[in-house]
Amino acid sequence: MQALGKAIRDAFLLEPDFLTVNHGSFGAMPKPVRDAQDEWRRRLEAQPTRFMAVELPPLLRGAAARLAAFVGAEAQDIGFVDNATTGCNAVLRSLRLQPGDEILVLDHGYGAVRNTVRHVTERSGATMVEALIPFPRPSADAIVEAVAAKLGRKTRLVVLDHITSPSALVLPLERLVPLCQQAGAKVLVDGAHGPGMVPLDLAALNADWYTGNGHKWLCAPKGCAFLWARRDRQEDLHPVTISHGYGTGFLGEFDWAGTRDPSAYLAIDAAIDFHESLGGPALRQRNAALAAEGGMLLAQALGSELGAPPELQGSMALVRLPLKAAETPTMDQARALRRRLIAEERTDVIVNAIGGAFWLRLSAAPYNEREDYQRLAEIARRLSLG
Repeated sequence: MQALGKAIRDAFLLEPDFLTVNHGSFGAMPKPVRDAQDEWRRRLEAQPTRFMAVELPPLLRGAAARLAAFVGAEAQDIGFVDNATTGCNAVLRSLRLQPGDEILVLDHGYGAVRNTVRHVTERSGATMVEALIPFPRPSADAIVEAVAAKLGRKTRLVVLDHITSPSALVLPLERLVPLCQQAGAKVLVDGAHGPGMVPLDLAALNADWYTGNGHKWLCAPKGCAFLWARRDRQEDLHPVTISHGYGTGFLGEFDWAGTRDPSAYLAIDAAIDFHESLGGPALRQRNAALAAEGGMLLAQALGSELGAPPELQGSMALVRLPLKAAETPTMDQARALRRRLIAEERTDVIVNAIGGAFWLRLSAAPYNEREDYQRLAEIARRLSLG
């Protein structure tokens, strides 16, 4: 594996003096991927009709085949979407819910997807049920027990986060998916952080649907994500935008949802190439180890604690921020603190309010190294003493 950290930072477009430790939210596109996307755009604009009507359909399927090989799937089961939230919307808004049906979500689930569940249940007379994840440092057993306690005969669907956004927990999907399916519920996995952070074998996982982002840990362009649907779950599944392909099947509908820039999807080849050039599995292991090191360094500097146990941690870490002034922190306060950190400290570290405390969520990406977390610890120490 080639040298990372500072040695590869020039491959990205990041401001050199800004402390970037939040790869998890939006990713960062490296120059080779940018160049690939620019070339696809040039080809598109050279003759738009020929490209969109003739060249794009096989190109899109080729990109899907490359992505499918990376995530352990088949190309015919993958449709491209703009982001994982769009993928979740496609599944949730395709459901035919009845009054009394239940959709089970996690209290650590992604807010935008929880809002979508609220929307579809409120309009149908169904109910959103919440499983409470023990926190901090829950065990895999405790998470499984929390979900099992909320499964019932009315549970139509369970929405599971592969990696929780607010708390950075890598959930034990290999146990949760069969648990839910054996109870008679379908499973939608919000894998926004999955591709490029953890190894994926979607066929073996055997969820009903899995949606993941390319723009985060795979460093693909913004707007590159996918929805995988098990073969027997593709019927009556529709994209958020209904277009000319309506009624022609899963790929017919998802491959064409109106005129849009397909360059982000087509650049997935370059993103996977870049990921693999940095080591692929070795890169993922390195990032996870660096996140653990950075989280421990920060926790020790603050006299604080980590949010996730080592076995449930990936390329992000959560550290409690001991702020004396905040008795009952709110997400509005967390967002205000985040804006202050961006403006005054020039760092993009995430701040969340969970369980009556503020928590810093840091990421470990190819361009990060130990020195970044030492600098973050100094910032956090000033913040906690201020």
